[in-house]
Amino acid sequence: MKLLIVESPAKAKTIEKYLDHEYTVRASVGHIRDLPKSSKNAIDIAKGFIPNYVISPGKEKIVSDLKALAKKATEVVLATDPDREGEAIAWHIKEAIGLKKSKRIVFHEITKEAVQEAIKHPREIDENLRSAQEARRVLDRLFGYDLSNLIWQKVRYGLSAGRVQSPALRILVEREKEIRAFIPEQYWVIEALLKTQAGPEINFNCNLEPKTQAEADQIVEAGQKASWQVAKVEASSATRKARAPFTTSTLQQTASSRLGFSPAITMRLAQKLYEAGHISYMRTDSTNLSDSAMAEISAVIKKDFGAEYAEAQKYTTKSKNAQEAHEAVRPTYPAIKSVKAGAQEQKLYRLIWQRTIASQMAEAKLLKTKITAQADNEIVPLFVANDQQVVFPGWLSADPEARGEDVDLPKVKEGESLKLKKIEATGKETEPPHRYSEAGLVKELEKRGIGRPSTYASTIKTIIDRAYVDKIDKALKPTETGEVVSDFLSEYFGHYISDTFTAEMEDELDEIARGERQYIPTLKAFYDPFSKDIASKKRIDKLTTLGEAPTDIKCPTCDGAMQIKLGKNGKFYSCARFPDCLGAKTMAGLELAPPKETGEACPKCKNGKLIEREGRFGKFISCNRYPKCKFIKKDEATEIANREANDTHVECNLCHKGTMIEKKGRFGIFYGCSNYPDCKNIIKAKPTGKLCELCQSLMMKGTKTIPERCSNKACLNNRPDKKAK
Repeated sequence: MKLLIVESPAKAKTIEKYLDHEYTVRASVGHIRDLPKSSKNAIDIAKGFIPNYVISPGKEKIVSDLKALAKKATEVVLATDPDREGEAIAWHIKEAIGLKKSKRIVFHEITKEAVQEAIKHPREIDENLRSAQEARRVLDRLFGYDLSNLIWQKVRYGLSAGRVQSPALRILVEREKEIRAFIPEQYWVIEALLKTQAGPEINFNCNLEPKTQAEADQIVEAGQKASWQVAKVEASSATRKARAPFTTSTLQQTASSRLGFSPAITMRLAQKLYEAGHISYMRTDSTNLSDSAMAEISAVIKKDFGAEYAEAQKYTTKSKNAQEAHEAVRPTYPAIKSVKAGAQEQKLYRLIWQRTIASQMAEAKLLKTKITAQADNEIVPLFVANDQQVVFPGWLSADPEARGEDVDLPKVKEGESLKLKKIEATGKETEPPHRYSEAGLVKELEKRGIGRPSTYASTIKTIIDRAYVDKIDKALKPTETGEVVSDFLSEYFGHYISDTFTAEMEDELDEIARGERQYIPTLKAFYDPFSKDIASKKRIDKLTTLGEAPTDIKCPTCDGAMQIKLGKNGKFYSCARFPDCLGAKTMAGLELAPPKETGEACPKCKNGKLIEREGRFGKFISCNRYPKCKFIKKDEATEIANREANDTHVECNLCHKGTMIEKKGRFGIFYGCSNYPDCKNIIKAKPTGKLCELCQSLMMKGTKTIPERCSNKACLNNRPDKKAK
C-alpha cells in the first residue's frame, strides 16, 4: 500500500480519483503541530531559538491514524501545498508520524496531468523553505507575546500586538489623523450646456476652477451675455492594454471592488476552487503563465472571439521576491467558462477566467475626441467636452466589466456657432483622503512590502476581531482602542512597526528561503535588541489616563474635574478622584451608571468598598480601589447566575457529569465543562449534543466501527483524548 498525504479532505478527494487507486490519500486537515499556546517553554531561546512543538489540540487521532497507515505503507508521499507553509506542514507530518524516508511532491494545479507528473519527480523536503517558515512562526511568537504582555501591563488587559498586524493598524491610524487634520478648501465648478446647430446639446466643463464665489459669478454673468462657438475639435487614437493575470494580492483587490468580497472570503473561496481542481494555486506573487496554459488560452480566444483577438502577452512581476517558477492564479482548464459550485465560488471563478483570458488578448483601440468651446469675452475661460469610443474592443470582449461607459458627442466643426442654454457654478470643497477599504489596505501593504499577500486576509480579520478597527460600509475606521494601542506602539516601539523594519524582515525571511541567510543569526539579530527594548520599557508608567477632560465636563456624582481613560469599549470620562468617586460619562457626555455598591468594606485593603462589576466572564464583586487593590470576592450566587446564562445544556462528553458552558478567553469564545477543575474538557466549536451528518450516515448504514474521535469538533462523537480526574 502506498500512502499520499495532503492537508485538506477536499483536496484528498480530488486527487484520489486521479491516481487510479494506486495510492491511499489521506488529509492532515491543515497543521498538525504548532507552538503551545502558553509562551512558557514554547521556544528555547538560549539553545538557539528551538521551537518546542506540540500536537495541535484535536489532531491527536489524525496523527495516530496517519502513523498507523505509514507503518503499513511501502511508500509515503507528502503532497502539501507548494509554498513555505506547505513545506513546513510536510516536515511536521514527517516528524510527527516518525517517517525516516519520505518523498515530497509539489504541483500548482490539481489536475490529473499535474498530479501524475509530480508523482514522477519526488524530492526531499526543502529545508530552506521549512526553515524560513519556522523563522516566521518563531519571530511572530516572540514579537507578539513579548509586546502584547507589555501592553497588558501598561495599557489594558486583553490587547495585543503583531509583527504585521501593528504596522497595518498604524497605517489606518495615520490616515484617520490625516482626515481629522484636513482643512477643506472651497472651489467652484462651472458647467455650460450648449446647443449645436444640428440640435443636440453638449455639456461643457470650464477648464478653470475659481477659488472664490465672486470670481465664479463673474464668469457666469459674462458667459450669459457672450456668444459661443466651437474653437477646436481634436481627435486622437489611444489603446488600453490588458491587465496581468491575477496574483494573490490583485485577486483580493479586484474581488473586493467588483464582487464585494472581503480578502478573507476571497481566499476561502479560492481555496475551495483550488482543492476542487478548478484553478491553479491561489497563493502566488507571480504573473507568469506556463507555455501550455498560454497555448490553451490562445485556442479559447480564437474559437470564442476570433484570431485577430489572440495576442500572447508576457508580464513583468513587480514583487522582487516573487518565485517566477510559479504561475499566476488561472483556470486549470481555460476552455471551461463556469464550474459547478456555490454561487460565490462561481462568481470568483468567472472573475479569474475573465482576467486570465483577457490577459492574452490584443489591446483595445479607442478614439478620443476633445471639443473646446469659446465665448467672445476674455473673462470667460475655455470650456471643454470629451468623448471616448471603443473602435476595437480587444481584451474588453472577455472582460466587459472593465470597459466602462462610452461617451458619444455629436459631430461639430471648428468655428461652428453654439447657443447657450444654461451656465451655472456649483460651490464645492476639497475632500479629505478616503479611509482605506480592505482592498485599499491590501494594496498599500503590498506597496510598502509589509507582510505577504497570503497573510493579508488574516491580518485584516485580526485587527477587526480585536476591535481595533470598525468596518463601516467598506471603509476601515480605527476605534479609540485601536488608536491608543497604535499610539503607544508608535511612541515606544516605532522602529519595530515601521515600514522599513517590517519590509527588511520580509527580505531576510526570503533570504532564508533561498539559502542565503541562516536561521539562528537572523533571529538573534532581531531578538537581542528587541528583548532589551522590552525590558527597558517596563519602567514606564502605566497608561491609566489619556489626558484631562475639558473643564466644562464635570463629574455627575461629585461635580469635580474628570479625566479621559480607556475602557474595554473605548475612551470615557472618569472622575479625577477615582476610586474615591466612581462618577463616569461617555465621550458624548452621557452619564454612565456607576457600579452597584454592596455596602461591604474591602476585607483586604480596609479602605475600599466592594462593588459589582461586569467582566469578560460575567458579573463579579471586587474592590473599588482596583488596580491598587485587586481583591475579588467569590460570590457563589453570581457564579451560578453566570453559569446558567451561558449553559448550553449539552452533557460533557468526557466526564458525563457536567454540562458545556460558554466562556470567553483571550482568543475568543470557547466551551468548557461546568465540572471544572475536576474535568478540564474544552472545545472551540459550540457543542450540539448530536452526531454530525457523517457519523449519522455511518450509523444509518449499520457500520459497526464508528470513528473513536470524529474530526467535527461539534459532533457528539468527538471524544477528547484528555482524561478527566
